[in-house]
Amino acid sequence: MFTENEETSQGRIVILQIICIAAIAIYVLKLFSMQILEGDVYRSIAQNITRRTSVIPAQRGEIYDRTYTQPLVLNTDSFAVSVTPAEVPKGAMPDLIARLASLLDVSRDQIEKKLPSSIYYLYQPIEVAVNIPFKTIAVLAEQVNTLPGVSWQSKPMRNYTETGSLSHIIGYVGGITKDELTMLYNKGYQAGDMIGKNGIEKQYDEILRGRDGWETRTVDVRGRGVAEDGNVRQSPVMGQNLALTIDSRIQTLAEKALGKRIGAVVVMRPTTGEILAMVSYPSYNPNIFSQSDLGAEYQALLDDPNKPLINRAIQSSYPPASTFKIIMSTGIYAEDAFPPDQTVDCPGEITYGDRLWRCWIRRPGHGPMNLHQAMAQSCDIYYWTVGRDYLGIENIVNYSRDYGYGDLTGIDLPGEISGFIPTPQWKERRYHDRWDGGDTMNMSIGQGYTLVTPIQMADMTSMVVNKGIIYEPHLLKEIRDPVTGAVVQSVEPKILHQSTIAPEVFESVADDMRGVISEGTAQYPLNIKAVQIAGKTGTGEVGLVDQWHSWFTSFAPYKTDNPDERVVVTVLVEAVNQWEWWAPYASAIIYQGIFANQTYEEAARTLGIQNTQPIEGRRE
Repeated sequence: MFTENEETSQGRIVILQIICIAAIAIYVLKLFSMQILEGDVYRSIAQNITRRTSVIPAQRGEIYDRTYTQPLVLNTDSFAVSVTPAEVPKGAMPDLIARLASLLDVSRDQIEKKLPSSIYYLYQPIEVAVNIPFKTIAVLAEQVNTLPGVSWQSKPMRNYTETGSLSHIIGYVGGITKDELTMLYNKGYQAGDMIGKNGIEKQYDEILRGRDGWETRTVDVRGRGVAEDGNVRQSPVMGQNLALTIDSRIQTLAEKALGKRIGAVVVMRPTTGEILAMVSYPSYNPNIFSQSDLGAEYQALLDDPNKPLINRAIQSSYPPASTFKIIMSTGIYAEDAFPPDQTVDCPGEITYGDRLWRCWIRRPGHGPMNLHQAMAQSCDIYYWTVGRDYLGIENIVNYSRDYGYGDLTGIDLPGEISGFIPTPQWKERRYHDRWDGGDTMNMSIGQGYTLVTPIQMADMTSMVVNKGIIYEPHLLKEIRDPVTGAVVQSVEPKILHQSTIAPEVFESVADDMRGVISEGTAQYPLNIKAVQIAGKTGTGEVGLVDQWHSWFTSFAPYKTDNPDERVVVTVLVEAVNQWEWWAPYASAIIYQGIFANQTYEEAARTLGIQNTQPIEGRRE
């Protein structure tokens, strides 16, 4: 028989045996589960641990002019350099950053901002520099063994072939920000993506961006490839190409006609809304946004008092001055507010309230003026009198809005502003003061609170040409396949607004606009042989001595059997320039160039105005 101690020992052995058997059984069951029941899951995990997936950036679609032969934006081969923080030995990051800054010719601060100490644990490559040329990559490759964690990959960059006035139309691209990613994540955007920041690049980003590819490689613990046959690759898909409505020849013509004068030019096909040219000066070079170290040049653009980043054609508004008399004449005809043949005497100045109101022609003034003559000579006293005493502020506001003033035109560019049309109700709310006759007089000649953009002015003129129809202005003509060049989609004209005003009213207004050229204020600069023009001058007062905005909005040919050949030209030269009444002269050069098929130099020489000296004093 066993003693008590022996029995206790024997019991412990049995318990130990049971525990061992149970542990072995559990272990066997776990192995069975991992290898047989859940084998696929764990094999997948193991493969993922030994695989690295990298993105293959898609090339953005390219952008061309309306002929699809003149490239405006292309892609160029370049490289992006990245650092995988966790692969950099502890304490070696500062030296690595210093060496990279020297090799890549970028600032150390730029790299440090992208590699804060809080992400040193990441095995994810962090892009630290872009637009790196191949010769620099070759230097990196020679020293790769002494640059732990450094890698590089091909990354196509944008090359803006036209860096002048087209910059405001085309825009530029840049890295996606956190705020942008929050807004666009559900559309497939990811951190590190390059997206359109302005202009066409932003407006049509989803069409241009394409679809990134990817490559999965099997690697060892050092990140080196170990099995080529196990690699998986999905090729990127290039974005679609765009053909714009821009006519490169007319764009160059308009840019040179405006010259280095702060202002804007819009050339539009009124029967379709196609923008043939859009110029805003000063402009900027969009290629600078592809640089790794953008800070100094971008800050210089922001600090420039002339605001080169603003597209003045759609993002700046001005008093329309005497071009507003087109709207006034429309209202007078349509409302039968004052007989067109009846005259108003212009003595050069009149008294209203406690103020002396002077016409732009001082004493003895224009004399008796009917509506046609008042438009041709831009007589302020005629429009002051008829606007205040016969047409009335409510009609003036209504006809302004019918022409689209105070509303967006819907042009396919981001950042458009709507200008402003004042009302008596607005003045009471804003200034706690009632609207009076003097306010109506100011508005009747396009002064006071009224503000319009050059694109709105072009739309106004187009409405006269089309006898009441405004087509939505647009810059996109076609979407094309990047490989075959085949047209994927064409943009059809879209009616923005159709007026109920009788077509005969617009015919009368157009005749009066022709009188401005044939017998009125623009008789000298616009009476050219290449084509008959109809238009209206405007001189916007800004409260400064010898400084006025210079407007001219017009269309040509005045008479034609083919309406589709007509173009609208609107020119605005800001008051900050030396006064020279340049808008009509610039328009003359543009029309001469278009209809005589001449360059700027040839057109200016033909018209004899290439050396025009500034004209002192206000001109209407």
